[in-house]
Amino acid sequence: MSPHLLPTIRRHEAELIAIRHDLHRHPELGFQESRTAGVAAQALRGWGLEVAEGIARTGVVATLRGRRGGARSIALRADMDALPIQEATGVAYASATPGVMHACGHDGHTTMLLGAARHLAEDPDFEGTVHFIFQPAEEGLGGGRLMVEEGLFDRFPTDAVFGMHNEPGLALGRFGLRVGPMLANVDTWSVAFRGSGGHGAMPHRATDATQAMAQFVGTLQSVIGRNIPPGQTAVLSVGHVAGGDVRAPNVIPAEVVLSGTGRSFLPAVREVMERRLRDLASAAALAHGCMAEITYRHDYPALVNTAADVALAARAATALVGAEAVDADYPPITAGEDFAYMLQKRPGAFILAGNGLAPDGTFHHVHTPRFDFNDGLLTIGAAYWVSLVAHALGDAA
Repeated sequence: MSPHLLPTIRRHEAELIAIRHDLHRHPELGFQESRTAGVAAQALRGWGLEVAEGIARTGVVATLRGRRGGARSIALRADMDALPIQEATGVAYASATPGVMHACGHDGHTTMLLGAARHLAEDPDFEGTVHFIFQPAEEGLGGGRLMVEEGLFDRFPTDAVFGMHNEPGLALGRFGLRVGPMLANVDTWSVAFRGSGGHGAMPHRATDATQAMAQFVGTLQSVIGRNIPPGQTAVLSVGHVAGGDVRAPNVIPAEVVLSGTGRSFLPAVREVMERRLRDLASAAALAHGCMAEITYRHDYPALVNTAADVALAARAATALVGAEAVDADYPPITAGEDFAYMLQKRPGAFILAGNGLAPDGTFHHVHTPRFDFNDGLLTIGAAYWVSLVAHALGDAA
């Protein structure tokens, strides 16, 4: 691979930054990314790629065929959607849409893939085909699943599929990935405890749903501490509790509802978590004379990388930034990713690219009002995609 790859892509850095800032200023929620998709489609067509729109409602797939022919094909995926968060970054290009912001860096992901598409279109010196997937609705709505269900890989045949996400706290210019489960199963659960309620001054005349709720919350972490093998990773968290009325503190509520998330990597661990959560909620309700309505929903599956494609991705990253900056045994993360649905259908690998740190060593996590994608990653990420194509389909293969 050419040692001049990064400097060559940096010729377009100002344009990439302008695209990213424009997307950041105009964020769109899942399945509403019409403007974002339009920006991507227009740019891709202008660079001479074949473009298909309206996949999974607002998704875009662009295709570029190498000048050497060849039957092998790979797909590169970026997500496009924003989050329902009020931005507090104070940057000049901050969101112009109240209550919506790019708090996870999908504006940067889209831009990096566009940068790679532009570079490769200028010189498609590879053997095979590259599909550039711009996916909608990653943030909880399963846009990746819908793309697969609509026949993504039938319409765009692919031997392997690759994804990338920025990683706050990982230094700029560093990459991390691993073989096997890398991101977690994502579950959503809720429990509604129902009693008779009553006057707070006469609790003996009531069945108290708050007591059932308190017992359940107090024992919930015993699932992690006593039912999951110590060597396995699992998380159960309460994210919402609602009951009663703040204007009536002397009333024992007849219903208390709480909900949360479960995270795991293995199907067996996921099954234990669900079963024990149901057991504990039912037992707490019975102990306090209440009823419990329990729901436990399996959302995104665990994201599982295949060994051969991790090796390929690691070589591509190493050619770009050096072996010391690539961790091919990066610790698994309990966040979720609907790229997992694509990896259930095709082999591939998902890589994390360092979003950097502030000079004092701090950083803002994704999904927070002060998060912003690091513009310095745009050319690095685009160059990684180009390097990956070279290693999968070019002379470096």
